[in-house]
Amino acid sequence: MTTTTTPPAHDVISSKRVEGTDVYNSAGDKVGTIDHLIIDKRSGQVRYAVMEFGGLLGMGADRYPIPWNMLQYDTARDGYVAPVDKAKLERAPRHGIDEAPDYDDAYDSSVKTYYGF
Repeated sequence: MTTTTTPPAHDVISSKRVEGTDVYNSAGDKVGTIDHLIIDKRSGQVRYAVMEFGGLLGMGADRYPIPWNMLQYDTARDGYVAPVDKAKLERAPRHGIDEAPDYDDAYDSSVKTYYGF
């Protein structure tokens, strides 16, 4: 897989444009869609992209927080690429559509540990 290195037209992007963007694995297979972002209130940095994965038409789908720094934007795909496969996501930290973790230090540590950060 080759990602393009063309610089983006702008250095910033609205969260509305990120939400709904497809996420692909390194092999080019679509593994999910970004549902929303988790932003650190103190630093202002995006901590996670919460990806929707599984289910059918949004039903039965879970939410998977992916560390933001794992994602690379690929202009050719008009989506993000993350070094994950479906098997890894099936074991990853996640929550249901109507649930939300506290995103406290313990949860942050569990997500980072799972993805090797």
